[in-house]
Amino acid sequence: MTPEGLQYSSIADAVTKIKSLGMNVVRLTYAIQMIDEYYENGEKDSTFLSSFVRALGSKNGTRVFRQIVGFNPQFNENSTRLDVFDAIAAECFKQEIYVHLDNHMSQAYWCCNTGDGNSWFGDVYFNINNWRRGLNFMATHGAKWGSMLSMSLRNELRSPDNNAALLPKYNWENWYANVVPAMNGIHAANKDVLIFMSGLGFDTTMAPITTGANLGSGTTFDKTRFAYADKLVVELHNYQTTATDCAAIKRGLYDGGYNAMNLTDARVKNHFPVVLTEFGHAQTPADYATVYSTCLKDYLGGLNAGWMYWVLSGTYYIREGRQDADESWGLLNHDWTAWRDPASIARVMIPMVKETLS
Repeated sequence: MTPEGLQYSSIADAVTKIKSLGMNVVRLTYAIQMIDEYYENGEKDSTFLSSFVRALGSKNGTRVFRQIVGFNPQFNENSTRLDVFDAIAAECFKQEIYVHLDNHMSQAYWCCNTGDGNSWFGDVYFNINNWRRGLNFMATHGAKWGSMLSMSLRNELRSPDNNAALLPKYNWENWYANVVPAMNGIHAANKDVLIFMSGLGFDTTMAPITTGANLGSGTTFDKTRFAYADKLVVELHNYQTTATDCAAIKRGLYDGGYNAMNLTDARVKNHFPVVLTEFGHAQTPADYATVYSTCLKDYLGGLNAGWMYWVLSGTYYIREGRQDADESWGLLNHDWTAWRDPASIARVMIPMVKETLS
């Protein structure tokens, strides 16, 4: 419930590194649990020191907190989780970096699998009312930042395989019934923010939305029904890291949602901007040379569309029980002082950014 890396870097330095790539947006994840605890605590946020103690234990939590304050002296023992989000958003505003708020999970845990209880609307930890409340809270809270451009509805919706009673509801009709009220709530709370819609299968497809297909019982997605239709964006994820056929990757991306940008495709009923909000791989020259990486560079560079790379973080405070866990996919190294694979950053990542923005 606190953005990563602050024990190794000041917020200003981390944002400066993003800026140095030519990138203009950071996808900032949060858990609904943070907002739930805010309301449970009489509408008062917890300190992030208390969160670290809970997650890492008294000794390690306090030590990491002190390291954070060493790099970020604007914080103290009374600083809250939301104070950290506010400070990051303020620095992004200062350096002209947009903030895209992403509801990654309900629980503050590592994401994702089909048995984690956060998979689908109504899952063990996916309380629908709390989720909508959390979206509305962050839409309202982020409005004061100046840097917040957009919000996701939910990261990587997926089959609730651990929940036999809920499994029959894993379908597009149920998606529509839950997504539309959530979008309406966000727009009511913040009429300026763009709303990113994610699909099924770990957000790998939005096919029946772009084509206006029958979602079940005659329900269809018709963009013209929404007064805020110009605020809607399709997001996709792709992790076909072992793929050997670039043409197949491109077909899958196109049919899965990028067709929404083709105004001449007669099959498409709803047109939207499309953003690949997650793709990535290990930070090695060999991984940058794979069919997957080179294909996406070619495909994304040829589109007038944005993308977001997973992930900046060189480490996690805690991941699946491992404290100070290394992230081999992180653009930054373990102590956040430099790029993990500087040659590929210079040869691939920075040119890819330039090509997209050109």
